[in-house]
Amino acid sequence: MTSPAFAAPMPSSVRKPARLKSLVTTYRVPLSIIALCLLPWLLPSKALAVNVLVYGVVAVGYNLLFGYTGLLSFGHAAFVGAGAYITGIAIGQFGVPWYAAVLLGVFGGGLLAFAIGALSTRTRGIYFSMVTLALAQLVYYVALQASSWTGGENGLRGFTVNKINLLGYDVNFLDPVNKYYVLMTFAALALWIVSRILNSPFGAAIEAIRENERRASTCGYNVERTKLLSFTLSGTICALGGTMSALHLAFVPLDSLHYHASGMIVMMTLLGGASSFFGPFVGALVFLVMEDVFSLWTSHWQIIVGSIFVLFVLFLPKGIWGTFLARVMR
Repeated sequence: MTSPAFAAPMPSSVRKPARLKSLVTTYRVPLSIIALCLLPWLLPSKALAVNVLVYGVVAVGYNLLFGYTGLLSFGHAAFVGAGAYITGIAIGQFGVPWYAAVLLGVFGGGLLAFAIGALSTRTRGIYFSMVTLALAQLVYYVALQASSWTGGENGLRGFTVNKINLLGYDVNFLDPVNKYYVLMTFAALALWIVSRILNSPFGAAIEAIRENERRASTCGYNVERTKLLSFTLSGTICALGGTMSALHLAFVPLDSLHYHASGMIVMMTLLGGASSFFGPFVGALVFLVMEDVFSLWTSHWQIIVGSIFVLFVLFLPKGIWGTFLARVMR
């Protein structure tokens, strides 16, 4: 029997993928930020880059629940819309400074996520998905009826942010480039928070639940409490994306709360690669580019995008970014 001290060294072809994987995992936040810094100069318009940034943050939040915890929610549009509405109402109707309005939007979306999570995490499987869908639609109809606050079917308007004061300097927020890099600070914060969560014991707990919930419970994890916390954190990050959308558009459409928006978030996450760190941004980019291109050809662009999505699910189940990483690190 060969002694471990005299065991044959690991071939370089095996060491290189392991080293690359370690490098990508260790520096995933700065690498992601560098990629996002270059994005506005690679896309045909700055507005598209801002949309990718906003929906990428939303998909990152959703991926924490779906990709890493294994819970399929059809109601995350409620948290995006809640963050956007609270931010817009705080600025437009109460004159709250933009930074305080963002904090209120994130806190309000997180509180809503905790309330919905407390009810939905008591169920499992398809029942969990249906409960999240039903409760999110309840939020949609509340917003529809509260037209004096939300604008009803017309959406919320009248809260444009023209300038943002950063460290004593006034930044023109109406300039697309300035807007992108201001909002990118929120995206960088979201990526850092998610990375810290995944590197913590809590991150190991949610991945254990994803792999085998019963075994995780047997190992001593409080499964219900962990799922509720994961749901709340996921909804809070999605609310951050909602506040970014409100600042970007100076308008909150009622459709941001609809189940169609929830379905779009699921599609973006799966296109990029669930349980991959940067995948949600790739998924948001691909989805929004397809929407831009195919909507110029036909008003029924959803049929084309839906067909492409089915092909991706069948032949690239790990998504674009997840498949790319799997092949590079093979």
